[in-house]
Amino acid sequence: MTNATAAVARVEISGVRPWREGKVRSVYEAGPGHLVIVASDRLSAYDSILPNPIPMKGAVLTGLSVFWFHRLRSAVPHHFVSDDPEQYPAPFRAHAARLAGRSMLVRRAERVDIECVVRGYLTGSGWREYRESGRVCGIALPPGLHDGSRLEPAIFTPATKEESGHDENVSFDEVVRRVGTDTAEALRARSLAIYEEARAYAWTRGLVLADTKFEFGFVDGALTLIDEILSPDSSRYWDRAEYEAGRLLAFDKQYVRDWLDRSGWNHEPPAPSLPEDVVQKTSERYREAMVRLMGSGA
Repeated sequence: MTNATAAVARVEISGVRPWREGKVRSVYEAGPGHLVIVASDRLSAYDSILPNPIPMKGAVLTGLSVFWFHRLRSAVPHHFVSDDPEQYPAPFRAHAARLAGRSMLVRRAERVDIECVVRGYLTGSGWREYRESGRVCGIALPPGLHDGSRLEPAIFTPATKEESGHDENVSFDEVVRRVGTDTAEALRARSLAIYEEARAYAWTRGLVLADTKFEFGFVDGALTLIDEILSPDSSRYWDRAEYEAGRLLAFDKQYVRDWLDRSGWNHEPPAPSLPEDVVQKTSERYREAMVRLMGSGA
């Protein structure tokens, strides 16, 4: 059995139907006010689920989210309760061995339908937009920047949260229109604070946190950080030494995106199968990001 076929494409809980099924995660109701989120090894790119799961990816996403929830002062309040399946409600305890390492018990929240994107470095779609207009999501940036330029301060570039299809970048004024001034300002302030704290820590661990996205919801009336945070799926990480040498070495799904772009795929479903070496290299980079951030015991 190859590592690719041994990867976990989906974790099914017998007798319990998912409340919501995402590209990567299954979400289950877990009694009053709680959910169990289970991360598979599936990988999505350009809004398509790729045929090949990435070994250990779900464990990396879960492990890093739990690590950051515990570590970041600015992450509080958040929805995380436990990652020990023995502490979950009864239907899930029976599957503790399968859920261990890739699941979280969380508080249920009333989600705010805004993707809270923070960019601390100019790259990706932001770099393309800057070259055309000198702006990123309507925010004017200084002239003379290049791919990888550090943005100081980091910028908040929100997007809509869509159930299907592409999320759409929106202005801060549009966020205000959708959720109100107080909530919009709180989303921006919390997102920037979490990012800056995480960026500083990642730098000490040999990684550059280039950009990331957060989700928030309301729990008991309080704006609360939810979903995964600061994983290689939701964030762009680079190797710090390579960055300081003028090169961008990614520890996230960008490695797969680059291969897909070279393959000639038109970004319309179905997505092509990945070669075994790309699957293995992607798994290695995800795991390396976790080890660098959490230490050799990860």
